[in-house]
Amino acid sequence: MEQQKLPNATAVLILGIVSIIGCCCYGLPGLIAGIIALVLAKKDGELYRKNPTAYSNYGQLNAGKIMAIIGIVLSILYVVYVVVMISTLGWDAMKDPQLMQERMRELMGQ
Repeated sequence: MEQQKLPNATAVLILGIVSIIGCCCYGLPGLIAGIIALVLAKKDGELYRKNPTAYSNYGQLNAGKIMAIIGIVLSILYVVYVVVMISTLGWDAMKDPQLMQERMRELMGQ
C-alpha cells in the first residue's frame, strides 16, 4: 500500500508560520491563524493515530503544530503588552511618538 499525505499538513505548516509572523500585527492575526492551525492539526492527528502507516508527512504536521503554539503564545504576549501600554500611556500616546516619550518620562519620574 502506498503512503499518502495528510490532507491538512501543508495548511497547518503555513498557518503556523503565519501565526508567528502575524503576532506583530497587534497579535490578532497570529492568534486567529494559530487557532485554525491547531484545529486542523487535531483533525489530521486523529487520522494519523488511526492508521500511522498510511501517512508519510506527520513530521510536517508536527512542525506546523509547534509553530502554531509558539505563534499563539507570542500573540497573547503581544496583546497583553498592547493592553498594558494603552492602559498606562493612553491610546493617543500610542499614535504620537513624542507624546509617548513625554508620558514615559512622567512615569519614570524624570
